[in-house]
Amino acid sequence: MHPEPETPILMAEGLSFSHSQPSAPPLFDQLSLVLAPGVTWVCGDEGTGKTTLLQLLAGKLPSTGQLRIQGVCLTQEREAYQRQVAWFDPRATALDQQTARQIFAGLPQRHPGCDLDALQAHIDGLSLAPHLDKALFMLSTGSRRKVFLAAALAARAPVTLLDQPFMALDRPSIDYLLAVLAEAARQPGRAWVVADYEAPGQVALAAVVKLGEPGPISVPN
Repeated sequence: MHPEPETPILMAEGLSFSHSQPSAPPLFDQLSLVLAPGVTWVCGDEGTGKTTLLQLLAGKLPSTGQLRIQGVCLTQEREAYQRQVAWFDPRATALDQQTARQIFAGLPQRHPGCDLDALQAHIDGLSLAPHLDKALFMLSTGSRRKVFLAAALAARAPVTLLDQPFMALDRPSIDYLLAVLAEAARQPGRAWVVADYEAPGQVALAAVVKLGEPGPISVPN
């Protein structure tokens, strides 16, 4: 007997998105995607849309098509949908005046199911304790990205989106994040998406999404 297929966490149907240039072809045209529990790796060359895809899945960019997380549709219940996605854009500057402690304090409002005990473990694992009361603009690139990582990891959202999460991290932090993802790959009920040029080593992947190639883009492992 074959094992029962796992219930999808996120379903994207007919997603289309174009940049502002009217003459440019659409970056995504009628894209359909299913995220199962576990870790999905999104890969592709520069300019193929890795970050844009995460922004679309987070409900942060206008697009046509449908996005659903466990039955909640973005177009019908935008706030409810976005509460189910842990997405902290590492390039955004809107939170630069806040300290790490302030950002973490606001996590329960943004994600009511967050795990504050796990947050403390992530703070320790990413060596963030000395930086909790510094504004983000005062932090190095690596420490700033660690703040967003800790928040995303602790949110316990059904969908967690990580854009090049290993960039600018020190080796102990890389090892810690790999251990978190390896554990996430074994847990049911949550989907994790890692967009990066290289697959996260030693992490069992649920699927690989290859951008910039013809034909089907989602390849279950």
